[in-house]
Amino acid sequence: MAKRVGVDKWLFGVVLLLVLFGLVMVFSASAVMAQSSLGSPYPYVANQAKWAVLGLLVMVWLMRVDYRRYNNPRVVFPAVAVTMLLLACVFVMPGMNGAHRWIRVAGTTLQASELAKPVLVLFLAYFLQTRIHQMDDWKGTILRAVAVPLLFTALILKEPDLGTGLVCMAVTALMLYLAGAKTRYFAVGAALAAPVLYFMLFHVAFRRARMLAFVNPEADPRGTGFHILQSLIAVGTGGIRGLGLMEGRQKLFYLPEVQTDFIFANICEELGLIGALLIVGLFVALGYRGLRAAFLSTDPFARFLAFGLTTAILIQAFFNMSVVLALLPTKGIPLPFISSGGTSIFITLASMGVLLNITREID
Repeated sequence: MAKRVGVDKWLFGVVLLLVLFGLVMVFSASAVMAQSSLGSPYPYVANQAKWAVLGLLVMVWLMRVDYRRYNNPRVVFPAVAVTMLLLACVFVMPGMNGAHRWIRVAGTTLQASELAKPVLVLFLAYFLQTRIHQMDDWKGTILRAVAVPLLFTALILKEPDLGTGLVCMAVTALMLYLAGAKTRYFAVGAALAAPVLYFMLFHVAFRRARMLAFVNPEADPRGTGFHILQSLIAVGTGGIRGLGLMEGRQKLFYLPEVQTDFIFANICEELGLIGALLIVGLFVALGYRGLRAAFLSTDPFARFLAFGLTTAILIQAFFNMSVVLALLPTKGIPLPFISSGGTSIFITLASMGVLLNITREID
């Protein structure tokens, strides 16, 4: 297949639109709160813009780096080791709101679990590329393939961060399915994971409260049901066309975390169904172009890498929007490219640089 002269311009354009849209919405969602608590409306959007610019520069650089360079044990295993070390280091850092998710160095915070997702994809792409015809070997292939994802997920769950852990395991399952893993292995995996998931959902106090609030948020409208109800009020208030940019009301100290986990609710309120469908459409376009690159690639490593990077973003976006719309219990998962968070947007844009380089190989 002939090599493309440039990267996929449609995918590149979609990424830029998502980033620019995200900056606008972060400012809209955070300006009033920042003015009240920090004395200026710009700190959140300024920080997001800084990391977005750095991420775009890295993305453009990685677009020019041949993805085959990553198909090397001297790249893959150090990346896994460093990520494992960072995931462990969060536990020696001071916690925030009862969680240990951030590494703080010189005034900058790093969320190690964000790095875990692309590194997990890289490891699986490297490992599975040569084992497509050995997927019935549960000891030599399946167990070895899931070892790193399970270690990553265990450390992430310990933080605790169930949402990101579920994203990691979902991406792992999809990549194993793409490689041709037998259905029985997924059934065994689900059976083994079910008791663990049940314990974490119903025997951990704050998660049990979230589950009960998900079933009946009206039972405790000022407590456990507050997030869900305020989010639904924002979504419902927006209607078809929305209240207008910067005109949202729920961000005025009603809906917590409106610039991060619940920014999609602010989009629905200010831009209505039209704005929400625009965002969904951009993610659908990104998914189409990313999966197209995966399935048209003749290189197994590129296929797995493109598939994993794309599905990681799509799964995370699906979880975030589902939480906002009360289709899933509340969990802290940012909306890729859009939610406020320096590590998230930087790592996501770097991942897109790798994906865009793979598109150079597609006609």
